[in-house]
Amino acid sequence: MKTLAQKILDAHLVSGRAQAGEQVEIKMDQTLTQDATGTMAYMQLEAMGVDQVKTELSVSYVDHNTLQSGYMNADDHAYLQSVAAKHGVYFSKAGNGICHQLHLERFAKPGKTLIGSDSHTPTGGAMAMIAIGAGGLDVAKAMAGIPYRIPYPKIVEVRLTGELGHGVSAKDIILELLRLQSVKGGVGRIYEYTGPGVKTLSVYQRATITNMGAELGATTSVFPSDEITREFLKRQQREQDYVPLEADEGAVYDATIEIDLSALKPAAACPNSPDNIQAVEALQGKKVDQVAIGSCTNSGYEDLMKVAAILKGRKIAENVSLVISPGSRQVMRKLIQNGAFATFVDAGARILECTCGPCIGMGQSPKSEGVSLRTFNRNFYGRSGTLSAEVYLVSPETAAASAITGVFTDPTTLDYEDTFAPEPSYVDDSLIYAPSKQPEQVEVQFGPNIKPLPINESLPTSFAKRVVIKLEDNITTDHIAPAGAKVLPYRSNIEKLSTFVFENNKKDFYKVCAEHGGGVIVAGENYGQGSSREHAALAPMYLGVKAVVAKSFARIHLANLINFGIIPFVFADKADYDAIDDLDELVFEDVHGLETGADYAIYNKTKARRIPVRAQISPADFAILKAGGALNYIRNAQKTNS
Repeated sequence: MKTLAQKILDAHLVSGRAQAGEQVEIKMDQTLTQDATGTMAYMQLEAMGVDQVKTELSVSYVDHNTLQSGYMNADDHAYLQSVAAKHGVYFSKAGNGICHQLHLERFAKPGKTLIGSDSHTPTGGAMAMIAIGAGGLDVAKAMAGIPYRIPYPKIVEVRLTGELGHGVSAKDIILELLRLQSVKGGVGRIYEYTGPGVKTLSVYQRATITNMGAELGATTSVFPSDEITREFLKRQQREQDYVPLEADEGAVYDATIEIDLSALKPAAACPNSPDNIQAVEALQGKKVDQVAIGSCTNSGYEDLMKVAAILKGRKIAENVSLVISPGSRQVMRKLIQNGAFATFVDAGARILECTCGPCIGMGQSPKSEGVSLRTFNRNFYGRSGTLSAEVYLVSPETAAASAITGVFTDPTTLDYEDTFAPEPSYVDDSLIYAPSKQPEQVEVQFGPNIKPLPINESLPTSFAKRVVIKLEDNITTDHIAPAGAKVLPYRSNIEKLSTFVFENNKKDFYKVCAEHGGGVIVAGENYGQGSSREHAALAPMYLGVKAVVAKSFARIHLANLINFGIIPFVFADKADYDAIDDLDELVFEDVHGLETGADYAIYNKTKARRIPVRAQISPADFAILKAGGALNYIRNAQKTNS
């Protein structure tokens, strides 16, 4: 008897044993990239010498870097469109929509595997896919036909009972799970949703849950494929893609969590973490300055129809700025057709294009010390672009209710219609371009901001480096390689991007690295949580960082460190975190001995003390580290085989 996740994983198993914790290789059917991570991913694909992608389907989306205040983003888009045409990748143009919303609408298929260079790729789990976020290099490898290697996950059942009440949202379900599990509770796990409550949730609602399951640190989340899935695909005019899929009766899970949907109340994730949960009623009356509705979490048709129901006949409060960004042109067109768009405008909302926008720091930063309610998935420190702002994550219903009152408002206290006419069937793929049928005639376009890939050196036998920064728990990739309109245009220019690394934690961090010839990073629990951006490993590698010593790592960032030749160590005794200080000199002797799995200790020369650590690597990982990263490893293998 197998769980749903096990059925899909095992059908795609290339090597390894289907046992929790065992290293396995998984065949990937589909890939997706977005423009903030995609440029580097396709440069890496080209560096591998791949002519045409080996997947069933690969799609390149432009949805992050759409604020064109200079030539850099537009140049990157031209590169992405040309490289997609040449190498067999579909291309979705800027303004067409957010990658996860679009992929769910147009390409997701039950029973398939998907890897994407965006941490919210698990959105596809709403369609009974094993959809996993990863660094761009892992996605490039998948496009090259190389299986994806992970520890086989534990499968946790989330059994849903009851039904959501008036004013309560799917967002409140995932916020409840974050309250129970925390931002690191899902590491090494897949969350599989079961129970009678599943039948009450639409695909859009399921997508909200699987999307924000990434904030648990989970490998992915997955719902069954049922008649609700069929109806969604029918509206998308691709009912032929439907396959019924669910867990076997009597399937055994590693753990079970029960959530009664009828007992849930509207919730909010308070600053500055998605698991800092409070009930909205406890925040009732707190003044609100900004409300932002959209993102890949809550910008689907149903989400925005509920917002329209609350805003209808009402005006936003004088003290509030309300912005709304639909998730796709398809959604926007339906809202224009049924009049909901006019409701937004009449209420005083500002309408943004169908992109990630404020969620990735591309505009709409709150005022100084402002309170911003967002239907997004992350409220990490500084991500909004305003360091002093208080950012709360809420449902579309809570956001809309608070926009009209000007204060935190429980939507269950408002009278509005919960139901609306069925979603119409409307499809327009005119901004999705198929790859060229004559790829040999396509010339890839390189703008001046696109710089060559930095090359790492092979791993030395021993080295000594200073601690260039010491950090606390839950350091995110936004801390390491910030997002926002100032930084994102340099995602294809690592030399420039490296000057922004840790800019909100240690001023001129890049100069500290230059002064000491690189160094070592020391951190607490869950280092590297959040985005899949490989730049949070690639830029430190460029600055000469050789190792990270932490209490624990987030899954995607751990893989990214290995891919770029940075050794990830964990403290054998977490108390030893206190035995290292900033600028201590650490000596790493015979690191090649890590291949044997023998006990290892770092020598703190400054304090004359040995610190036992473990390298979180497999033999295959060590081979990549020894070569100086995955690209070096692949190139070496190609030379050997040629």
